[in-house]
Amino acid sequence: MNIWLINHYAVPPQYYPLARQTYFAKHLMAMGHTVTIFAASTVHNSNQNLITDGSKWQEDTVDGVHYVYIKCKDYYGNGLKRVYNICEFAWKLPGVCKHFPRPDAIVATSMPPTSCAVGIHLARKYQCKGIAEIADLWPESIVAYGIAGPKNPAVIALRKLEKWIYKKADAVVFTMEGAYDYIEEQGWEKEIPRSKVYYINNGVDLEQFYYNRDHYQIEDGDLQNPDIYKVIYTGSIRQVNNLGLLLDVAKQIEDLCVKFLIWGDGNEREMLERRVLEEGIHNVIFKGKVEKKYIPFIVSQADINLIHGGHRGEALFRFGISPNKMFDCFAAGKPIIMDVSAKYNPVEQFQAGICLRCAADLPEAISHIRQMQELEYDAMCDNIQQAAAQFDFQMLTKKLLQVIDEVK
Repeated sequence: MNIWLINHYAVPPQYYPLARQTYFAKHLMAMGHTVTIFAASTVHNSNQNLITDGSKWQEDTVDGVHYVYIKCKDYYGNGLKRVYNICEFAWKLPGVCKHFPRPDAIVATSMPPTSCAVGIHLARKYQCKGIAEIADLWPESIVAYGIAGPKNPAVIALRKLEKWIYKKADAVVFTMEGAYDYIEEQGWEKEIPRSKVYYINNGVDLEQFYYNRDHYQIEDGDLQNPDIYKVIYTGSIRQVNNLGLLLDVAKQIEDLCVKFLIWGDGNEREMLERRVLEEGIHNVIFKGKVEKKYIPFIVSQADINLIHGGHRGEALFRFGISPNKMFDCFAAGKPIIMDVSAKYNPVEQFQAGICLRCAADLPEAISHIRQMQELEYDAMCDNIQQAAAQFDFQMLTKKLLQVIDEVK
């Protein structure tokens, strides 16, 4: 089959680390299919544009994967320029796609919903299979995060577009296992039957993970110190993740061997580092930002990998949870502590660690894992490895291909 993957942000992973479409493409190609990824030329959360001349679009092949970048205006942050960029990609998409051989299937991703809708429209135009992939619930996300109310005109318009996507797509793939609960909450179940809704969470490319773990290692005294019991956090250091709460909890831990090692960057890092110094918090160390390729080695050296949340988006977690770092933690094979309350939680489902209702319970959870008997600890690690196998992108790609094949 000739398959198009349309995702506004799906530039090659060396520019932006969310590589879901790239991994799908890699494994689909290994199965004998032809794949093209259509993405905006702008790199999210950066000032980089992959088209620097007057070209309207540009082809690129990176590690064997075929990309088509569509020239869009630069933006940074979440202001009007980003809104323009989102709309620009959607309206330019059909004019670029006409230059390529007709697809047999289109998988179009939301967020944003505009390009997803255009992808489904193109599938109808080309009379091919149209799959909507929902990686972020819009506009429900902006309501849950308090950005806009449910009666905001923009939210109402986006809700109508969202419903149109679900109705017109041949199949809808959600990264959230409980997405049909959401459809029922909206009262759309009569128009959007459960039979066309599928679940394919995020995941990890185990082959790539193990390669990076073995080939991209860092020298770090704390990471390689056998006398330190390492609780590792990787991710952004922003208000939404509320790492200030983690500092409050760390001060309560009396075991001098336990240290929180934090890799990442963000606009709260400087303030939190200042707190560590001023409050004499001896067991929290900020390590700074590293390239994504070093994360497999870092999380594999942990005694416990921590998935810490800021709880602003907990209203969304009732439909499921899919943070990319969770799958890196599965691949690392080490116990996980998650202080995010969520339904349809793979860490709970696979008994891969301890899930807490709040970060205040972290000291007890760390102590529990630290004192585990060897058999209990090994059983937990076995569960984690089983989870990693289930969320390997080779397995996830087979699921995606099954969805495409089932569409009539």
